[in-house]
Amino acid sequence: MAIKSPPPPPSSFFVQTFLLLTLSLSAYSFAFAAPSPSPSSSSLYATFLQCLTQQTNSSSTQLSTIVFDRTNASFSTVLQNYIRNARLNTSSTPKPLIIVTPLQESHVQATVLCANTIPIQIKIRSGGHDYEGISYISDEPFIILDMFNLRTVTVDIASETAVVQAGATLGELYYNIWKKSKIHGFPAGVCPTVGVGGHLSGGGYGNMLRKYGLSVDNVIDAQIVDVKGRLLDRKSMGEDLFWAIRGGGGASFGVVLSYTIKLVTVPEVVTVFQVERYYEENSTDLVVQWQQVAPTTDDRLFMRLLLQPVTSKVVKGTKSVRATVIALFLGGADEVVSILSKEFPLLGLKKENCTEMSWIESVIWYNDDADYNSGAKPEILLERNLNSASFLKRKSDYVQTPISRDGLEWIFKRMVELGKVGFVFNPYGGKMAEIPADATPFPHRAGNLFKMQYSVNWDDPSPGAAQNFTNQAKRLYSYMTPFVSKNPRSAYLNYRDLDIGINSFDAHSYQEGEVYGSKYFNDNFQRLAKIKTAVDPQNFFRNEQSIPTLPSNTKA
Repeated sequence: MAIKSPPPPPSSFFVQTFLLLTLSLSAYSFAFAAPSPSPSSSSLYATFLQCLTQQTNSSSTQLSTIVFDRTNASFSTVLQNYIRNARLNTSSTPKPLIIVTPLQESHVQATVLCANTIPIQIKIRSGGHDYEGISYISDEPFIILDMFNLRTVTVDIASETAVVQAGATLGELYYNIWKKSKIHGFPAGVCPTVGVGGHLSGGGYGNMLRKYGLSVDNVIDAQIVDVKGRLLDRKSMGEDLFWAIRGGGGASFGVVLSYTIKLVTVPEVVTVFQVERYYEENSTDLVVQWQQVAPTTDDRLFMRLLLQPVTSKVVKGTKSVRATVIALFLGGADEVVSILSKEFPLLGLKKENCTEMSWIESVIWYNDDADYNSGAKPEILLERNLNSASFLKRKSDYVQTPISRDGLEWIFKRMVELGKVGFVFNPYGGKMAEIPADATPFPHRAGNLFKMQYSVNWDDPSPGAAQNFTNQAKRLYSYMTPFVSKNPRSAYLNYRDLDIGINSFDAHSYQEGEVYGSKYFNDNFQRLAKIKTAVDPQNFFRNEQSIPTLPSNTKA
């Protein structure tokens, strides 16, 4: 169905409903039990549905199947299906007034136009893995534009490209590539339920980043709906906006509908391995050597390092820190054993530690929800695991100078004292060091040895537990100050962390945005703000950490 052109000044229909909506939205409660009948929700639903009907030339009966207000029996299910952090799924968590689940492009265009006319804030959700839930939470009246129905993946092996819609998952992307070719893949995350839209718009990385760079380094086109409801591709949006939505967070600029990606080649046989060492087994020296090797070794080799406070299996009854190296090598076992026997002797890697497999099998092997040893098949990558969430908190840092042995010993003691927060070290180097810092909004390239993720999960649903474990993460983050990047202390956008700054969008919006923006984007923040000002000057597309517009006295 064709979308109508953007509307003229408000019609009598909108004038008639404006006062009703103003009154109903002002009555919105930020901490209501979910879901219950609400006059504000019902009023908005009727108005919104009528607007969608006008904009799409569809019947209200057709559209009512994709628009859910809080009186709808399916509202809670639709909302909770893609909440991936249980910490953000409580009775007091702010809920949307409406959820729109588009089935086609025109539904997205109409939703943007209608929400902008009313006006009401839109939150855009593709997979729901935002660690702070800003794709489905707000402290002002809002609706969710939930993209999960827009999940088509079209693979063209002849051109070695694929077009993938924003609501598809990484698992669906990998599966569709595998169906067409056993020697192609794509460099993106290891969690198969992550949504493509959020992953790629924030940069995206996986265990092939040292060979092929980030996901966005392999994006060649995109489709986006802008604030005027226009459907734009790379040519019509222009190079500035295309640059911005490849690592700058798409939700600041519009609604990304799809990305066109360049596939990469993978060998018929790859190798994976996992090796553990406890503190009592000299894990400290292993980590010292890992820092020297992981960012500089053969770029086909990605060695992730996990550090976790655990109960020792070596000295019973004592607390310890376990180091786990989890790796993918784009080649055979004999070759990677030979490489690491020379470069990383403390790992002590032997061929019996390694497993050779196909690339798609390595995707399954990395998947925590799949049991590779029990014969899981590629079809498991199509499972979305709806309404599955754990309580969690994440933070990030970048390390540019190796941490000394004494420094590691001190850090390990702090980890044991705190009790639960662990680290995930992801090595850079290789292709990451070759791409300029301003090639995309993601700036963390040459000069960064590895990225750190602070990771803590828990099961206790009580508010006290959440406060305890989030405070543990904050304390460890504070302890790490001497060892990480400075001026700014950098962070990774897709490891969303509201602790580093929130925008209230008042008179100081740009300055507030600069606080977190400089951490996520370094020197690229200013260009992002200029693009934001050019394409969305009224700041319709916004969230707690979106790109702000330039101050009114600044020229774009």
